[in-house]
Amino acid sequence: MKVFYGSILSFLLTLSSVTYGQQANEEDVGSIDGIITALYDVISGPAGQRDWDRFSSLYKEGANMGTISKAEDGSLRYVSLTPDQYIDRNDEYFKENGFWEEEIGREVFQFGEMATVQTAYKIRSAEDGEVTRRGVNSVQLVYDQNRWWIINIIWNNEREDNSIPEWLLRDTL
Repeated sequence: MKVFYGSILSFLLTLSSVTYGQQANEEDVGSIDGIITALYDVISGPAGQRDWDRFSSLYKEGANMGTISKAEDGSLRYVSLTPDQYIDRNDEYFKENGFWEEEIGREVFQFGEMATVQTAYKIRSAEDGEVTRRGVNSVQLVYDQNRWWIINIIWNNEREDNSIPEWLLRDTL
């Protein structure tokens, strides 16, 4: 009987150690540069299906996403969502529309197994098209289980009263 309960306990511990994104590409999560590059790459491209498994593999279970956006009355508000909600919200859009988000500057602060990356971006609806938006992603990362994970990302678009700081663009990629 002890063997039976020991087997069940071992099985449950194995299940509880399974984490979101376990099957990540090593190149995507082996370095800060790799995970930020993958973040932009996985959502960019012509109209069509995105690789949502790859997208999900970048995020630690419990990760949050959020954006500062304008409400109908013109006020700014924070909207929070999970990576799964992001997929649900954007899957149809990406199937019908081209979307290229390209990094144009980056600043990294790393302390041991945690990092914060401020990464400026530009967005186009065609690969060589006109830039329609620019802004900044603030990405919080943690190094755990021999890889980097996104645990939080928040983005804000550039506006007339909210320019991307020059210090972030100084090392334009």
